[in-house]
Amino acid sequence: MTRRPTVVVFDYGSGNVRSAVRALQRVGARVTLTSAYQAAMDADGLVVPGVGAFAACATSLRAMHGDQVVDRRLAGGRPVLGVCVGMQILFDAGMEHGVYTEGLGEWPGTVERLDADRLPHMGWNTVAAPEWSRLFAGLHDARFYFVHSYGVRTWEMQPSRRLRPPDVSWAQHEDDRFVAAVENGPLAATQFHPEKSGDAGAVLLETWVKGLSS
Repeated sequence: MTRRPTVVVFDYGSGNVRSAVRALQRVGARVTLTSAYQAAMDADGLVVPGVGAFAACATSLRAMHGDQVVDRRLAGGRPVLGVCVGMQILFDAGMEHGVYTEGLGEWPGTVERLDADRLPHMGWNTVAAPEWSRLFAGLHDARFYFVHSYGVRTWEMQPSRRLRPPDVSWAQHEDDRFVAAVENGPLAATQFHPEKSGDAGAVLLETWVKGLSS
């Protein structure tokens, strides 16, 4: 019998995350919703959710030592998946309502308000992913569910001859383009909500969960 991968959805008060727990369970993971440090370290995969303001999420995550968990898991090559604001706080900083807040600094870049007349960007949208993307395998024409007014509009990481560059996927709202997902070794993240994205989101989560056993 194949062992089901264990996943911790990190519970740091970022909002209702029960839908993420259920979606991961449906694709074969054994899921725990907790902020317990050791459980988060020991799980095959860690999901960092996020709903609301960048500053509130970053502050709450640090208060629960989630920044240390993410950093130490990645140092050991252990998979982490950020979702929505859980993706945004992986970047250097966020600028919301004139307030600058430091992020976790896993990637360079600043989360800022989208340049669009209609905000929030809410609803279904396509994602332009690299053809070789593992996370989006079989999903290149799929639509995913977004709810956000802020995003990373410029990818700032410089190419390196020694390291494989991250795979960056993009989406567009009105005339503004923003980062929709990043795949960077053990660290992956999506601006959209895969747990609310129907069959396409389920396929993406299943791909990620299956990768925990490889």
